[in-house]
Amino acid sequence: MQQLPHHYSVSASADSTSNVTLAADGLDKLVSAAPAEFGGPGDQWSPESLLVAAVADCFVLSFKAIARASHFDWLNLTCNAKGILDRTDGGMRFTEFEIHAHLEITSADQRDKAELLLQKAEKTCLITNSLIAESHLTTKIDTTE
Repeated sequence: MQQLPHHYSVSASADSTSNVTLAADGLDKLVSAAPAEFGGPGDQWSPESLLVAAVADCFVLSFKAIARASHFDWLNLTCNAKGILDRTDGGMRFTEFEIHAHLEITSADQRDKAELLLQKAEKTCLITNSLIAESHLTTKIDTTE
């Protein structure tokens, strides 16, 4: 890991009739638009869907790093995340993220360790740790035995 602090720069641009183009050095451009809930077309990534995607992505990447450091063998991890946007006393904001993790492992005797590592991934994810909203993790662990 590089020395902290890390800096991440993204630009967003649009004209009066276009979707937003997001760009960052070394990355493919990404197009976004308002979600259908806010009158957008609903067929592009939106800031809301990108935030929820960041939660899911960070969870999986956190688990991968923790599993690697723990010398834990696993087969597949799927993370489905749901963000709940609601009106609060402080205005509209994401109030909760539901994280559903489905992990496949080879041996049933590793189930307890797998659960521990999933819980640790949720606690160490820097995206959810950076947000006001609560996150709730549910897990499902299957074995190939």
